[in-house]
Amino acid sequence: MTRVKLGLASVLSIGFLLRLVHINAGLLLYGFSIALMVNAGVGLGPWDVLHEGLSLVLPITIGWAMIGAGMVVLLLTPLLGQVNMGLGTLLNMTLIGLWTDAFLTQPWFPEPQQFLVGLVAFLIGLALNGLATGLYITAGLGAGPRDGFALALAQRLGRSVRFARTGVEITVLITGMLLGGTVGVGTVFFALLIGPFMQTALRLLAGLQRYHDARAARPA
Repeated sequence: MTRVKLGLASVLSIGFLLRLVHINAGLLLYGFSIALMVNAGVGLGPWDVLHEGLSLVLPITIGWAMIGAGMVVLLLTPLLGQVNMGLGTLLNMTLIGLWTDAFLTQPWFPEPQQFLVGLVAFLIGLALNGLATGLYITAGLGAGPRDGFALALAQRLGRSVRFARTGVEITVLITGMLLGGTVGVGTVFFALLIGPFMQTALRLLAGLQRYHDARAARPA
């Protein structure tokens, strides 16, 4: 993927503005998907179990817990290794939490009362989460702070990214569970399906990524 250089010319370029629209659409959808899974009440993914747990023991919303955890991870990452980060990393860290809170505070936002309805809502949210991840990644403006942390940890340990990511996910899941975050059947579905959903989204959106890279490669 072509790395975006944030000089004045690139910031003012149509290509860069298109990337911004692209990534912001992904982050908005990501916040919507998280809010949908939170209100479903059938369990959450590991990081969101932690975020919910933090919101239960601290006087903050789940969205601000997401922002705070992302900030801590972002500060720790350079201590572990070199990872390419960019404007997208900062946007990911801040906007997903803000969008999540914005949706959760809307009176019209769905809040299922029955388990089966909640499970359907969770699965819809999970599918949208995979799509949203594909959207913000293919914008090419930098990895999310949690993704970057896993990559840096793998470098420091000299192990595979899969090993580092799994270790991080287990750690945050246990921590969040101890803090009171929701663990349930949704947590299992998240572990089993988020990878395939993300892979499918990345494959479907590969054309957008090639479009951005082709524009960036054009001579000025």
